[in-house]
Amino acid sequence: MEKYITDERTGLKYELVGDYYLIAGDDEPEERPIGIWGQRHLRYLKQHRKAVYAELLTSGKLNDFLADLNEQAEDMFFRLIKDFAEKDGITETLKAENQMLWVQRMNVVREKAVETIY
Repeated sequence: MEKYITDERTGLKYELVGDYYLIAGDDEPEERPIGIWGQRHLRYLKQHRKAVYAELLTSGKLNDFLADLNEQAEDMFFRLIKDFAEKDGITETLKAENQMLWVQRMNVVREKAVETIY
């Protein structure tokens, strides 16, 4: 039996899975990863906004919603780190002169950015 066949009448492509031909998933959209911020928001929705979670889940929009939210949060996170570092005077010169102080101050900046996004 052939691995792939195409139905000339409908134009659908089928793939042999075990003993059965199933519609090949070439046309299915890729699921985007939701990342850490999306996972945290998913947990929040499940615990505190059950109706919103159920509506997104049943409409099939949950993964896209969480992936978009994750991308926005990541962009905001990196922008905040850059802004906070500039505001606190953390430069590449400091990194070259005193690496431990630079790491310490960048960790503080990172935590401030995480708290802001929460």
